[in-house]
Amino acid sequence: MSDTPRKPLILVVDDDEGLAFLITETLRAEGHDVVTADSWTAALQRVGERGPDLMLLDLKLKDVAGHQLLERVRQQKLSVPFIVVTGQGDERIAVEVMKHGALDYVMKDTVMLDVLPGMVDRALTAIERDRALAAAERERQRLEREILEAGEREQHRIGQDLHDGLGQQLTAIEMMCASLKADVAVAQPELTKQVERICAALREAVSHTRSMARGLVPVKDEPEALWASLIELAERTTALGRATCRLDCPEPVLVTNNVVAGHLYRIAQEAVNNAIKHSGATEVVISLACHDGELRLGIVDNGRGLARTKSAGMGLQVMKHRARVIGAELEVESKSGKGVAIACTLPLAS
Repeated sequence: MSDTPRKPLILVVDDDEGLAFLITETLRAEGHDVVTADSWTAALQRVGERGPDLMLLDLKLKDVAGHQLLERVRQQKLSVPFIVVTGQGDERIAVEVMKHGALDYVMKDTVMLDVLPGMVDRALTAIERDRALAAAERERQRLEREILEAGEREQHRIGQDLHDGLGQQLTAIEMMCASLKADVAVAQPELTKQVERICAALREAVSHTRSMARGLVPVKDEPEALWASLIELAERTTALGRATCRLDCPEPVLVTNNVVAGHLYRIAQEAVNNAIKHSGATEVVISLACHDGELRLGIVDNGRGLARTKSAGMGLQVMKHRARVIGAELEVESKSGKGVAIACTLPLAS
């Protein structure tokens, strides 16, 4: 197997056969592989067949030109980086196309063939740099996901140990203490108050242990667990008395991926806490729905809007980070005195 790196493939799109030939020979002399297309339709076919690294695109083709070409570029959302080739008087359109993704543009004049190789080399260097950065970013996000998931798994393990181990043992001791209290009430009534205090301390320990376990594992590994946990979050928030909170989701929404469910719950929890603590909200509404192939979590409050405190900003960054880890998009809308609306949208395929 050869270790020789693949030559960059350049697609020249121009219906001027003579000019296309000159451009092709100039670029081949620089060591590039070149293919041509004489229309927009042919160019799209070439892109699908060969996957070029760079495209040189004439603004005036036989099947589309000028503003129409600009519209096609918008519609197609080209994945291939491209340089615009334009004649005199088309600079305005060329600049407009650059706003929609073109790397550069070159004029059809007497020096075009002299400046084109350098322009192409700079473009290819930038493309390679962007690809390397994108690959590094994907790897960083993958590592972030692994680290966060490892942390979530460890939290889940500790929570289960608290619930199934220490929690069960404390519950058993509490039952033994209740039995002892009944015996002491008959045999040694003077010790009843002491035993009662021990029983009360045990009940408190059991309650704390259950709260800790629930905090570490807020969402059970069941499809309906996110929906049920959000109901509990709303009820606990309301019970604290600082604000009313409700879940606007009358029917269960199934989320089979427990990691995704856990992150969505934490996003909702952080948003509710931020709304009450930093925005002074007195009413918070959580929503959960599946619509048009997407899972959507929403949190809306009637507070003062986004606070400018460091802790509030950190909470928002944590929410964005959790959304990014599961491949979701987090949108935040806030107006002073009109509350905050947070929407986390996740494709169901995720």
